[in-house]
Amino acid sequence: GWVQSPGAVTLADPREYPRLKAYVRGVVGAFASDTRILGWDIWNEPTLEGASGGHWVGAEAAHKDERVAALLPQAFEWARSANPAQPLTSGVWTFEPRSAARWPRIARIQIAESDILSFHTYDGPNEVRRRIESLQVFHRPILCTEYMARGNGSTFRNTLPILEEYHVGAINWGLVAGKTQTYFPWDSWDHPYLAGEPMPWFHDVFRADGQPYDAEEVSFIREILRAHAQKGRTP
Repeated sequence: GWVQSPGAVTLADPREYPRLKAYVRGVVGAFASDTRILGWDIWNEPTLEGASGGHWVGAEAAHKDERVAALLPQAFEWARSANPAQPLTSGVWTFEPRSAARWPRIARIQIAESDILSFHTYDGPNEVRRRIESLQVFHRPILCTEYMARGNGSTFRNTLPILEEYHVGAINWGLVAGKTQTYFPWDSWDHPYLAGEPMPWFHDVFRADGQPYDAEEVSFIREILRAHAQKGRTP
């Protein structure tokens, strides 16, 4: 399972906000000039509900959207006050309704406050392309900070070529199958896979012993990265 941040109790209590401010400014300020930091994701999926399917994993603050809409710009302000050399962002993940002219309120705040635009997608190629094109109208660098869910049609094979086409960087958060067990899909919260590992794996690339889950998949990743590097060396 997972927990939300800052949590329902803290989100609902403005008296806690000075503590959040000190935390954000302290962390960003400590690494504001660190070249190992590529950017700051200020708030991950800020309006995500505390449930997956029918499985409840946490209470929600009353009037959550209104509270997030007020606090999210403050979080960006706190981070910027630490004068980081790195860009700030917050990953857009609610793209509905499907008209780019009618973005959800929190997404509009994320877009307005971000130095570089980032987004999440666990969907097939058509949706990946639609989300990128929806963000291109803002004329800022774009980074996909979450993707890849094999059972949902989001794979390296069908996503990386699109990202390459649009010059969009990408981060997938699973590498080696370990204690986080992210090779299990979302529905494992409600229906544990007691008979063994799922087919296909949801996420992750390598088994615990270093062997690839899918050797052909790993070869594809190496090939597309090699081709990308070669383009960078071409005059």
